[in-house]
Amino acid sequence: MSCDHTRRRFLRGLARGLAVAGVSTFVPRRLCAHPPSREALRRDLDEARRAESGTPNGPIFVDVPPSESGITWVHDNAMSPDRYLPETCGAGCAFFDFDGDGWMDIYLVNSGPCDFFQPKQPLRNALYRNNRDGTFTDVTAKAGVPGGTFGMGVAVGDYDNDGRPDLFVTAYGRCTLYHNNGDGTFTDVTDKAGVAAPGWTTSAVWFDYDNDGRLDLFVCSFVDFSLEKNVFCGDNKLGRVYYCIPRVFKPTPSLLFHNNGDGTFTEVSGGTDIERSLGKAFGVVATDINDDGLMDLFVANDTVQNFLFVNRGESRWEEIALPAEVGYSANGQPRSGMGVDAADFDQDGLQDLFVANIDQELFSLYKNRGDESFADVAHANGIAQATRLLSGWGLKFFDYDNDGHLDLFLANGHPDDMIEHYSTQVRYKEPLLLFKNDGSRLHDVSAGAGPAFTRRYPARGMAVGDLDNDGRLDVLVSTNGGAPLLLRNASEDGHHWIGLSLEGATCNRDAVGARITWSAGGVKRSRLKTSGGSYLSSHDPREILGLGTAAKADWVEIKWPAPSSRVERFTDLPVDRYVRIVEGRGKGVEG
Repeated sequence: MSCDHTRRRFLRGLARGLAVAGVSTFVPRRLCAHPPSREALRRDLDEARRAESGTPNGPIFVDVPPSESGITWVHDNAMSPDRYLPETCGAGCAFFDFDGDGWMDIYLVNSGPCDFFQPKQPLRNALYRNNRDGTFTDVTAKAGVPGGTFGMGVAVGDYDNDGRPDLFVTAYGRCTLYHNNGDGTFTDVTDKAGVAAPGWTTSAVWFDYDNDGRLDLFVCSFVDFSLEKNVFCGDNKLGRVYYCIPRVFKPTPSLLFHNNGDGTFTEVSGGTDIERSLGKAFGVVATDINDDGLMDLFVANDTVQNFLFVNRGESRWEEIALPAEVGYSANGQPRSGMGVDAADFDQDGLQDLFVANIDQELFSLYKNRGDESFADVAHANGIAQATRLLSGWGLKFFDYDNDGHLDLFLANGHPDDMIEHYSTQVRYKEPLLLFKNDGSRLHDVSAGAGPAFTRRYPARGMAVGDLDNDGRLDVLVSTNGGAPLLLRNASEDGHHWIGLSLEGATCNRDAVGARITWSAGGVKRSRLKTSGGSYLSSHDPREILGLGTAAKADWVEIKWPAPSSRVERFTDLPVDRYVRIVEGRGKGVEG
């Protein structure tokens, strides 16, 4: 038996053992009398991991370069020798169908003029229309959505239920609400709507907290910062200026806006736990942690505890992060929370939570116990070990191979571009991570996920969307001060799927809060249509139900959110295509 064969057989067993133990990196020193290089051993171990996890040898995601996509826009983070904190945060991105043609378009947020930055050349956000052939056309000027502030995040939602997605852009400065006119253009209605929200806002989420059929708006507020309030952080002896840790700046309350139904909003967080909870909010996701039909909010804070705002109805909110065990680390310390998401990753019918932190703090995967408390199972799923030296921003649970299990994508990058001056282990640019869910736990399959996973990025925002309508979710990653990264999902297409475009009639048009249950091959699964998640970004609103190897779905059931709470069951939905389902009116095939 050859040494190569012995080595590979050993490594296959080693990969199995490491997966069970949750160890992400290990390279043995000697397996033969004349061992191969360390690089060869690592390559063989990666191959063994792929074989053990069931990952195909081909790439799961393939880079789409600007020369192919036509997306030539580049983010400017306003980097300066003075090291102002907003320069570290990057910006968000979004997938959404702005022109209603059934194909996902792309929106990218840029920085802009503010009290500490006056760009030499005009900067703008970018809207790219999907040409349906793998390319995109910049239509920003025609659409009228250039931004103009020091932009941060983007949240997409149909706030007036007219069937057209609108854009809310957060910023260091003044937020902007763009109303979709339905003719390829948008109108800035910020002042009329009353949602300018000055200060420093980051992520935002559209959701219907009071079940009146209209989307309300939650806006994350970061620290109390301005040019006048800036703090010097550095070393005078060395003449170096560093980015300050947000700990040195004062926290601020986030904002909740109620949709009045006439194009205006009223700020209603005053006197609630939302106003009383001073934070440094970066990420937010709207979900239902206790299955009471009321959407709750999980908020990631930087250097102070996270918040879990439970919706008690009648405009009452209770912040329960501490008793729920999601506010602090296991040893009771606040961490630097950035990206978040919520999903039922283990299919027990309960919404679990995820939060990404800075290096050395470990990311957390919170399993819902069913009693408004959570247990961190990041170690058991290999996530804590794999992320120890990483800082996480954009992230999302989604089923990349349509086997019915929710996988996990993580976009990482350290906030400080000078980190390598005082750390020998942590880097400014960091790798992407992909975890595959096998139905019992998550496995790190990044090694076989594609060339993009062998490189490093200053990643920030991240969104998922099906660009070519093939039923496989693609990924868009924004980088701080660089070009966005577009990844096409090239996973094996042997699994079937059903794509749902849900349209509320009595409930909110986006059907946020809908519960989808389906059976395929006798296996029952469920999903809640959440809103928000990731970092500063917004996702394809369609839901893709993975059927695995089943040729059809036995049935699909939709429980629409209040005020109707109608339940509808379908037994004849077409497979491997998108279907439009309108609340109470049956279905219509989209293609």
